[in-house]
Amino acid sequence: MKTAKQFTQVKVSVDQEIASAFKKACSDASVSMAAALTRFMVDYATSVVKPKGAPDYSTRRRRRTAIKRVIEQLGQIKDCEERVRDNIPENLQGSSAYDAAEEAVSSLEEAIDALAAFWIAS
Repeated sequence: MKTAKQFTQVKVSVDQEIASAFKKACSDASVSMAAALTRFMVDYATSVVKPKGAPDYSTRRRRRTAIKRVIEQLGQIKDCEERVRDNIPENLQGSSAYDAAEEAVSSLEEAIDALAAFWIAS
């Protein structure tokens, strides 16, 4: 259980109509205003504030470099899937395992092509 020392009080000033509408919406939903505001603050903090150690994609160069790395990684995964597919014995080449490997290779090729086209265009 959290103690009072683990909380910070936040004071919010808003238009009276907005406050009344918020209070009614919370009441209708059987949610406390504090819980609703806390949920909003958590959602906002996790979507807007960049966590420590998160990649920095703020410049075009950094985004292009990241996309290039993803293309390279997908290429390596595709090569592994091709080896798996190619090592399936002939008598199993119509099997679900072969079809899954073939589909994986095809999907990875499409993803690589799409990212490469985007990378070239940007």
